[in-house]
Amino acid sequence: MKPRQRRLLWVLAGVVLVATAVTLVLRALDANVMFFYSPSQVHAGEAPQGAAFRLGGLVEAGSVQRGGAAGGGVQVQFVVTDQVQRVAVQYQGLLPDLFREGKGVVVAGLLLPTGIFRATEVLAKHDENYMPPEAAKALKDALEDAKQEKARP
Repeated sequence: MKPRQRRLLWVLAGVVLVATAVTLVLRALDANVMFFYSPSQVHAGEAPQGAAFRLGGLVEAGSVQRGGAAGGGVQVQFVVTDQVQRVAVQYQGLLPDLFREGKGVVVAGLLLPTGIFRATEVLAKHDENYMPPEAAKALKDALEDAKQEKARP
């Protein structure tokens, strides 16, 4: 084999190696990325079907229903709202200590074909003034959209 052919072979091997590494990194990132949606976006059909995502908003007052203990913890059902739309959530496990009705919450999981969100993780906001920027923006946008809808004749 000539030196020129050997160099070309090494360059091609390097390109294949880099392409494989980039492909593996992109697949790993794609499997771990979870996007955030508000209840209004879920009702508008913007949320992915059959893929995990995060849903954020406020826990609707009077919506928390605790069931009996099952294999993985306590069964809990509640409603997440952005004060315009509502999404029912089912969760099996222990809730964070700061979880309360009327407070901000972000849940991660899947939207079932029935329209119920099956949560695998529940995150409660940690102090009175903090809300994730995405959740605050989604609540503000939903309220503005609702005001515009009411203003139309």
